Amino acid sequence: MKPWHWRYKSVFQLFGLRGWLVAVSGGIATLLLIGIPTAIIENPFFLRQTAVRLQDHIIWVLTGLLAGLIAGTYTMPAGANATGKAASGGFLSFLAVGCPICNKLVLLLLGISGALRYFAPAQLYIGIASLALLGWALHLRVHAISQSCCSTT
Repeated sequence: MKPWHWRYKSVFQLFGLRGWLVAVSGGIATLLLIGIPTAIIENPFFLRQTAVRLQDHIIWVLTGLLAGLIAGTYTMPAGANATGKAASGGFLSFLAVGCPICNKLVLLLLGISGALRYFAPAQLYIGIASLALLGWALHLRVHAISQSCCSTT
């Protein structure tokens, strides 16, 4: 029996040009869709009231990487559908890297002091949960692809 990492290596070797183009495009699109409204990418449309933290950059980049790889797997036939986990992971990543006092729902529920005292520290854990969901979605896709087209014996 081959180790688990062979499954990933085999699937990613089968991506081909189309798969890698979709993966890169999906990753860039994810980075833009999260980075612009959360003002990680400075822009004239959205302003951030708190500084971007190192954890925000790390979660943002890892989200783009995982989302791109998940998008690339959809160029290959597979039976597993992990879109719910991927969408949930993306939404949680958006919450994890956003400005805690710019989120209107958080402000409505907790106020400014509550957003800074309770929500801001929780964003790290929200980010970890989002990366876990995205990682699980990628795992399900790779497993389904390897079962349908790659011999694992």
